[in-house]
This record gives sequence, structure tokens and C-alpha cells, in this order.
Amino acid sequence: MTATASDRIPRRAVAGYAAGSVGTGGFGTLPGLVLAYYLTDTLAVPALLATVVVLAPKAWDVLIDPAVGALSDREAGRRQTRTVLMTVGALTLPIGFIGMFAAPAGLSPVAAGLWVLVFFVLATSSFSLFQVPYIALPADLTSDYAERTRLMGWRIAVLALAILLVGAGGPAVRDAAGGDSVGYLVMGVVVAVVLLGGMLATVVGVRGRSHPHSRGGSDRPARIRGEYRTGLVAFRELPTYRSLLIVFVLQALATGVMLAAVQYVATYTLDDQAALTFVFVALVAPAILVVPLWTRYAGRVGKQTAFTLASVLFAGAALSLVLLLWAPGGWLYLPVAVAGVGYAGMQLFPLAMLPDVISAAGRHRGGAMSGLWTAGETTGLALGPAVVLLLLALGGFRSSTADEVVTQPGSALTLIVLAFSLIPALLVGASLLVLRRYRDPVPTEVTA
Repeated sequence: MTATASDRIPRRAVAGYAAGSVGTGGFGTLPGLVLAYYLTDTLAVPALLATVVVLAPKAWDVLIDPAVGALSDREAGRRQTRTVLMTVGALTLPIGFIGMFAAPAGLSPVAAGLWVLVFFVLATSSFSLFQVPYIALPADLTSDYAERTRLMGWRIAVLALAILLVGAGGPAVRDAAGGDSVGYLVMGVVVAVVLLGGMLATVVGVRGRSHPHSRGGSDRPARIRGEYRTGLVAFRELPTYRSLLIVFVLQALATGVMLAAVQYVATYTLDDQAALTFVFVALVAPAILVVPLWTRYAGRVGKQTAFTLASVLFAGAALSLVLLLWAPGGWLYLPVAVAGVGYAGMQLFPLAMLPDVISAAGRHRGGAMSGLWTAGETTGLALGPAVVLLLLALGGFRSSTADEVVTQPGSALTLIVLAFSLIPALLVGASLLVLRRYRDPVPTEVTA
């Protein structure tokens, strides 16, 4: 069915919304990719303490995301916009982000870990102010089922490009600047500027754009405690939302574990720290090419069926990487690329399906539902590095500073490979069992 004129999203809004993926993709990727390694192999923070450092800020994020969602719904009801919170988040994020990689020289490992912890909390708080209303926007921009897929197709294409740019380019900048603490600081500054530009482009692009049927939301005084529960109530009462969120969290955890393990695989399995860039490119680059193909395929078979196929591809490719235990080498780039094809669909389809679920539930709950969604994603991505660090601690991994060379025990080397292969495959396999319970809402607008 062709979208009506009021349902059609203007190109400026599509481009602006897609640009936000530079910020969300970059911030969601780089800390998960390098922060654990920065803590253990540059600041010499013990693996168990590093686990707390990467997990605690995300736990805080989980607590505040539903509250941010309630504030976003209040803003949408009063102003027919969500861009005020997004602007505040965009402008303050660089402070925390740069601070994470600016631990002063001479700090003890414990003090350095606490330094990173404080600035990571600041960064995640700012990110929540942008990310939660950003996720709620598609249901505000249009009521058309196909238009949301079009919007998400562009967003995921930019997301893949941003993840590739930041995930591969960030470590490359670090290595070019020396690879030590100074290199991390240079990387932090460069990436912070990129994130800021993408997020502000979204604010400018979507400002003033609100679908007529999305107006009239609640403008009553915010009762944060009650609104905080709205997302949890939706999770309990809406089986479709519950199934989709659980699938998304499990897959976020799977990708979080794999990404956190990449740098360790490059350094200790492939004996080449710089191989991180090439492994990451192999994972993400296919997404840029296949997102349009996934979009067309979903148009023929439906989003859920396409999502299932993407997940199967990722799980199978990840499982094959277990062979690195016996035959480490460059052959891994092929299955990693296949996993990247699946990863593109795993990013595209949940985000294209969520606005359908929100519209069916009533858009007055969009911010709260998006807040819980973001909290779930944050939990999965945060637990990824935490799982890897816990496995390293169990395997007897030895932390060090950047100028030290240490020999790792065989148990730690084995667990690094399993974190990169078997564990993500099992998590995505579990998500497929939950995805079978998802029922696509009727693609028509349901007003509150």
C-alpha cells in the first residue's frame, strides 16, 4: 500500500534521523570494543575490577532510561517534539566520552579504574537523553507500516557505516597516535567530535516534523514514578513487545560479547593487535551492502521471517569460529563476513518492528516503551564486556600496562576464543526460540 502524503516522511527528516545513527552506533560500539582492553592492557586494572567499571555505568543507564522515556513522553505531549532532551544529550556527551580515555598518567590501577567509571557514568547519562527519545521518534514521524521500514533501512545503512567508521577508524587513530594512553585520548577526542556532529544533525533534521496522528499526547504534569512503570507494564501486558524485547536483549548480549572479545582475539589469538581493524571491517562492511537487500527481502516474506534468517546466519557463522582453538589464522575473515550479513538484519529488523508494536499499543506510551527498550539494549551491550572480563578472570588472565609483555595461560586463551564464537552463537540460538512467539501487529494505526 502506498503511503499518503501525510504519512510520507520528507527526505530532510529521513536524512536527519539516519544521521543520529552516527552517534548511537559510535557510542554503542567503541566502548564495547576497546574499553575493557584499555582497562586491562593499558591501565593495568585487574579483570574483576574492570568488570565493575564497564558494568556499573550501564546499570545506572538501565535505571534512568525509563525515567528519560517518561520525560520524553511529557515533552512530546506538550511540545509535539522530543528534540529538547536530545539536544542536551548531544551537547554533553563529548565531555564524558573524552574523559573516559583521559585517565592521568601515574594513577594506581584502582584510581584509574575509578576515573574511567565516573566519566563513563556521565557519558551514559548524556547518551540516554539522546537515545531514548531517538528510538521513540519513528512512531511520531509516520503511521505507515512500509514507511517505517524505509526509514529504518536508511538508518541501519548509516548505522553500519558509522559502526565501521568508528569501530575500525577509532582503533586505527589510536594506533597511529602511538597505541598507548595518549593514543586513546586522541581517539576519544576525534570520535567525540564525530558523535556530536551526527546527533546534532538529527535534531536539525527532525525538528518541526510530527505526524498529525501523533499529536495530542499527554501533557499532564509528569509523575515520574508512575510513568517509570509504564514500560514495565507494557512489557508485562503486551506479549508481542515482550518477545521482541527479549530477543533484542539476547542478541545485544551476543554482539556485545563478540565485540568485546575481538581485541583480545586479535592480540592473543592472531598475535597482531592491529588485526582488530580488519576483523571489525569484515564484520561490519557487509552490512553496508546488504541492508537494501534485507529491506527488499522483508518486503516479500515479512520482517519476522527475514529476521529469523539473519539470526540463523549470524549464529552459524559464529559457531564455526570455534575452530580458532585449533587453527588460528586469516581464514576467520570469511565466517566473520557471513556473520556481518546476519548482523545487518539483526540490527535492522528489531528497530523496524518496534514502531509497529508501539503504534499498536498506543503512541502515548512510546517514550516509556522506548526507554525500557534502550535499558534492555544497554544491559545486553554492558554485560557483553562484563562476560568477557569475567571469563578472563576465571582463566587467570594477567593484566598489564601498555609497555609490558606478558604470557597468558592457556585457559585464558581458550576462553577468549569461546567468547568470540560459541557464546554468541548460543545466545542468538536462544533468541530464535523466543522469536517464534512474536506475532506481527496488524500494520494499521491504533490511536490512543
